[in-house]
Amino acid sequence: MNAPLILVVEDEAHIAKVLEAYLRRDGYRTERASDGKSALRLSDHARPDLVLLDVNLPELDGLEVLKKLRSSGGTPVILVTARGEDLDKLLGLKLGADDYVVKPFNPNEVVARVGAVLRRSSAAPSAERLRAGPLEIDPSALVAWVGTVRLELTLTEFRLLEHLARHPNRTFSRSELLDACWSEGEALERTVDVHLGSARRKLEAQGAPGLLETVRGVGYRLWLG
Repeated sequence: MNAPLILVVEDEAHIAKVLEAYLRRDGYRTERASDGKSALRLSDHARPDLVLLDVNLPELDGLEVLKKLRSSGGTPVILVTARGEDLDKLLGLKLGADDYVVKPFNPNEVVARVGAVLRRSSAAPSAERLRAGPLEIDPSALVAWVGTVRLELTLTEFRLLEHLARHPNRTFSRSELLDACWSEGEALERTVDVHLGSARRKLEAQGAPGLLETVRGVGYRLWLG
C-alpha cells in the first residue's frame, strides 16, 4: 500500500524543504507547490491524502485555496500561518480547515498534526448507521443526511456530529468534545464553536432547526426532546 501523499503548499523554499524532509523521514510521500494556483492544479492532478497549506501565498492566498478545495471535496487541510491571532485561526477553521499550526513551528509538531488528522480521516468506525431524529449518519462512509439530502460536512464537522449522535440528549463540554474529536495537539475550545456553528447552519438549511443545541455555559448536545 502506498504511503499517504502530503501536498506541501509553501512559497518559502527553505521551509518547504524542511517540512518535506521531516514528512519523508516519517514515511510520507510529498509533493510541493509554491503558489495558490499551482496548489489547486496539483491537488486536482495528484489527489493528495492531506494538504499542508500556508496562508500567505502568491497568486491566490491560502484561504482562497481552502475555499476552492472545500467546494470540490473533503481532502483534509492543515493551515500553516505566520499570523498568531486567534481570529485568523478561527477564520480558517470556519472555512473548513481541519487543523492549523503557527510559524515559527517545530517540524516534529507539524508531522504529529498530520498524523493525527490522517488517523481521524481513516479511522475504522462502526459500520452501523446512526439515527438521531431527522439526522442519519453512516460512519463507514463519512456521510450524513437530513432526510434524503446529503450534508456537505468537513471531516471535523462530521466527527463532532457523529460523537453527539452516539449520545443524543447528553450535553458535552467543549473540552470533552476536543478530547473526543482531536486526537493530538493543542486546539482552542472556540474551535468547537466554529465547527459546530457551521454544522448547525447546514442542519438548519436542510430543515432541521433546533437539533443541535448550545447549552449556555456548558457546551453542546444533539437534542431529540
